Amino acid sequence: MRRRILGLRAATLTALLALGTGLVVPAQQAVGAAAAATDDYCQGQCSDILPPGENGNATLADILANKALGTHPAHSDDQLGPYDSLSDDYGSLTDSSIDQFFNDSSFGVPAADVASVESPRSDVTITRDKATGVPHVLGTTRSGTEFGAGYAAAEDRLWLMDVFRHVGRGELTSFAGGAAANQGLEQQFYQAAPYTEADLQAQVDRIANDNGARGKQALADAQSYVDGINAYIDKSKAGRYFPGEYDLTGHMNAITNAGTIDHFTVTDLIALAAVIGALFGSGGGGEVQNALSLEAAQAKYGMTEGTKVWESFREANDPEAVLTVHDGQSFPYAESPANPQGVAMPDPGSVVQEPLVYDRTGSAAAEQKSTTHTPPKAPVKAPAKLKKAQGIFDNGVLPADLLTNPRKGMSNALVVSGAHTASGHPVAVFGPQTGYFAPQLLMLEELQGPGIDARGAAFAGLSLYVELGRGEDYAWSATSGEQDVTDTYAVQLCDPNGGTPTTADNYYLYHGTCTPFQELQQADSWSPTLADSTAAGGYTMRMYRTDYGLVTARATVGGKPVAYTSLRSSYMHEADSIIGFQMLNDPGYVHDPASFQGAVQHINYTFNWFYADSEHTAYYNSGNNPVRAANVDPSLPVMAEPQYEWQGFDPSTNTADYTPPAQHPQSVDQDYYISWNNKQAKDYASANFGDGSVHRANLLDARVKKLVQAGGVTRASLTQAMEDAAVTDLRGEDVLPDLLAVLHSSPITDPQLANDVQELQNWLNDGAKRRETSPGSHTYADSDAIRIMDAWWPLLVKAEFEPGLGSDLYTALTNNLTVDESPSAGHGPTGSHAGSSFQYGWWSYVDKDLRAVLGKPVQGGLAQTFCGGGDLASCQSTLLTTLGQAAATPATTVYPGDSTGCSAGDQWCADSIEQRPLGGISQNRISWQNRPTFQQVVEFPSHR
Repeated sequence: MRRRILGLRAATLTALLALGTGLVVPAQQAVGAAAAATDDYCQGQCSDILPPGENGNATLADILANKALGTHPAHSDDQLGPYDSLSDDYGSLTDSSIDQFFNDSSFGVPAADVASVESPRSDVTITRDKATGVPHVLGTTRSGTEFGAGYAAAEDRLWLMDVFRHVGRGELTSFAGGAAANQGLEQQFYQAAPYTEADLQAQVDRIANDNGARGKQALADAQSYVDGINAYIDKSKAGRYFPGEYDLTGHMNAITNAGTIDHFTVTDLIALAAVIGALFGSGGGGEVQNALSLEAAQAKYGMTEGTKVWESFREANDPEAVLTVHDGQSFPYAESPANPQGVAMPDPGSVVQEPLVYDRTGSAAAEQKSTTHTPPKAPVKAPAKLKKAQGIFDNGVLPADLLTNPRKGMSNALVVSGAHTASGHPVAVFGPQTGYFAPQLLMLEELQGPGIDARGAAFAGLSLYVELGRGEDYAWSATSGEQDVTDTYAVQLCDPNGGTPTTADNYYLYHGTCTPFQELQQADSWSPTLADSTAAGGYTMRMYRTDYGLVTARATVGGKPVAYTSLRSSYMHEADSIIGFQMLNDPGYVHDPASFQGAVQHINYTFNWFYADSEHTAYYNSGNNPVRAANVDPSLPVMAEPQYEWQGFDPSTNTADYTPPAQHPQSVDQDYYISWNNKQAKDYASANFGDGSVHRANLLDARVKKLVQAGGVTRASLTQAMEDAAVTDLRGEDVLPDLLAVLHSSPITDPQLANDVQELQNWLNDGAKRRETSPGSHTYADSDAIRIMDAWWPLLVKAEFEPGLGSDLYTALTNNLTVDESPSAGHGPTGSHAGSSFQYGWWSYVDKDLRAVLGKPVQGGLAQTFCGGGDLASCQSTLLTTLGQAAATPATTVYPGDSTGCSAGDQWCADSIEQRPLGGISQNRISWQNRPTFQQVVEFPSHR
């Protein structure tokens, strides 16, 4: 029996819609005013969570109260506690207790749970529930549904949406102030997508012109969505309840209400999509650094052996890598040919990165020498009534750790087919990781209207469709795929006057013609505001564009000057994916695995997509994978010559031939699927270093495989598997056994070292967890073993590999893949307090090397044996020496404290997750867990 949650009786609902007053109706006056009139086949077995809370807007009074009293606006933090507490309580989880840690994501709102109903236009109502304040949008017309989606998005995320449309245009500092992190963020994204207004409009036009009826509908949907945003802007400005950040940044006057909040346009949505595409939907592009490390390997070992050593660290197709598609299917893509042609290796020492910023003035000139993004000093004087708001944006609107690696890779998926579950129906626990922010980049919503039927999460400002969530009888989610869709070309520079070219020339040979670079500029300047204490300043960002992509560096190749360019298949096409998301929201389109895979084939972002309904599971890897010329090595830069171009390449539209859907990794009804940004399938070459024998996806694979072998999987048991992996140290579970085997290879005579080894053994016996002794204790069990491992890992890796590799090659390889990404490793690519851990590191290298030293079988081993020069006794000595150094390192050194409020030596705080403020409201930190931000737990008992 399916559950059906209905709203008002039809006549009453029609009357309410007809009012069209925009008035918020209190719950007691809107008895039965639920926001859905659709079948819900999940029957209460679908749940989701998105911390810290749905409400991401705060008035100036809310912000001041938060700073002075620590109070929070309603629904701004009510999902943080349940999310946090799962790490303590998952061991006793049952199906009946899941909704203590997740929201019930059933369609609609039962009458008793309605908090408010509003009708911003006559053809739509927005109902919010008491528990979470999630908007449930019900439209009698499609335009009304989209208008309501835009209105609700602005209610919950207007300031954040405004921030990101300015990031996407390279205008963040002029909008939100010149703090160092703001400068860094706009520079980061301008390098990825330096679009002109004409570029943005061209993407809008392409949606309508190249996609038939669906494209025209998408453009109409986008316009109605923007209309809804603008209606809220006008109403909130008139009512003086717009986000307080506009007052603090000088866009509005807190006393007179004078000022401007600019209306949104459809091109703003493209600018937002460009940011999201750069963050989460790309892959590859590291070919120049690959070339540098390959050259260092060849310099160390000679051409033949050096190449073998480099390829063994590359691990592009490692036979021991955990796979999402593990049923034996092969999907060859981006593999390196035996005899690559057209490789453009730089002459040693010739590579120079292309400068982005010039013409610095004022505080920007002072900032030029800073690489640490420390907060600026000398705050401006604020009126007495606003002094408590000082410093809200002193570190910028967005956190500086996004500057090093904007992609957040904690997204994961666990999906089990019905053949192995207790109910006989598939079970899924899955979700994306978009980082921890306040407010979140994502927002929750339910959309019901003609041709739209979905609940879930979407990026703020792009929520005209649910992007990750559920329909009435199916659910879907994604993880970052990051397969290689970005190539580096070496364009030969030329002098248009026929002289001898140099690396300073801004002309290049395109099919034999000396062609000028297209210069793209964005001038940005700022003045001091209440929320940003930097002095006035400014600069100009400049990028050069060629027919082979954006210029990133200059060098010489064989003595000839070249510019290295980055060519991404989704560049100029970030908006194309709208068609796939439209299909996912359409109950008339998606109804089984084949239609699901057909929908996500229209998404050109590099994502792994997962699906579950009551009978089937499915997987598909999306993205525009270019068909490369024969014998081109995707791992290395290639000469920009016609014979090495992508097949079918048209630079005027940045289009090419792409591999057909059948060649993308995919599967239906595999026994189970896991994904944690790991290798997708056999022969699908990894774009990144490190997809080897030890990957954090092993934490999921081991647990889910065990559940499947036992059978009877439930929502609770699969959630437990996810959370148990989320609090486990990958080094402890999958590498420490190798380390202990070497350490125990002969007696340890030093009593202190023997005690240290026993501490590590005890931690392993306890499951290698990073978990509190009791809820709220802020103290880890096995805390000393964890401290030792945190101090030991970088020491042991360096001592194990640098003597054999030499310092130049070791440094080059660490530039390809960082050594460590433990939760407290602020030096790692994700940064401190970010949650996501153990995606990047030398775990696989250590594992393969130590097994080789121990004489154990290794598939796809390293080309050399490094620890102790391959001698077991020497290797043991190396490990013991570094272990002693680590054990003697005090906690105050391992965890030095930081500007977020963590004291030196506070291990739990060093690991803890901080909700980075993207506006004026701050949130409490929570315990570390390696887990998606938005997450669903679903099991459908029935189907249409």
